[in-house]
Amino acid sequence: MPTPSITLEHYLILGAVLFGIGLFGVLTKKNAIAVLISIELMLCAVNINLLAFNKYITPEAFIGQIFAIFVITVAAAEVGVGLAIIIAIYRNRLNINLEDFDWLKW
Repeated sequence: MPTPSITLEHYLILGAVLFGIGLFGVLTKKNAIAVLISIELMLCAVNINLLAFNKYITPEAFIGQIFAIFVITVAAAEVGVGLAIIIAIYRNRLNINLEDFDWLKW
């Protein structure tokens, strides 16, 4: 029985599904922590696509892996800054519901 091989399309479908779930979470969630988790899910989907393209299109170069490392670095910085902002808002307002972030409006 032949073994099934995983092709580029499989990785791209997985990345698209993960990105769609993350986008749905960003657009529908009301909690700031859940939105940050959804953004991280979207960045993981981008990393899957970068590594899949690196494996199947340019296997001799490390360009996709280098870009994935940059995406991971940006994601770590985004989580650090985002959580710091959310903690500061929670200390002042005792709430992290995104619908209540209207105090910057005129």
